[in-house]
Amino acid sequence: MDHAQVHHHHHGHGGATPGGLATSATLHCLSGCAIGEFIGLAIGVSLGLDPWATMALATVLGFVSGYSLGLAPLVRQGMTLAQAFKTIWLGETISIAVMELAMNFTDYHVGGVTTGSVLSLQFWLGYAAALPAGFIAAWPVNYWLLKKNLKKQCH
Repeated sequence: MDHAQVHHHHHGHGGATPGGLATSATLHCLSGCAIGEFIGLAIGVSLGLDPWATMALATVLGFVSGYSLGLAPLVRQGMTLAQAFKTIWLGETISIAVMELAMNFTDYHVGGVTTGSVLSLQFWLGYAAALPAGFIAAWPVNYWLLKKNLKKQCH
């Protein structure tokens, strides 16, 4: 299957509503961000990094895992890594950036990123609050990106 066929094949939304597509895209993005975010927060807190360094690490790893989850299905469908990245980079970058900003902002203000241990209740409360905050912030962005055809629903 060539690039055009893969792209066309995934554009059929099967009658899904725009809101449903935005929810699906946002949950997919949240899955990727949550993995990297958690690993970054756990490493940063465990190593005693300052909150800004911890959030930077969590953000970088959130982008890595978010992009990975976006790229994997397209590569499995036959696209090269470069073709897949070209297909998703803009929509995923915007979505991940908004989600990471909301997640880190929330985690910081709840106090999860400032704890001394992943065994602290505050760490888990911060992470638990960050997940819905990321979803709520990114949903309208994903809705708009899908509506403007700047994000592909390829998952």
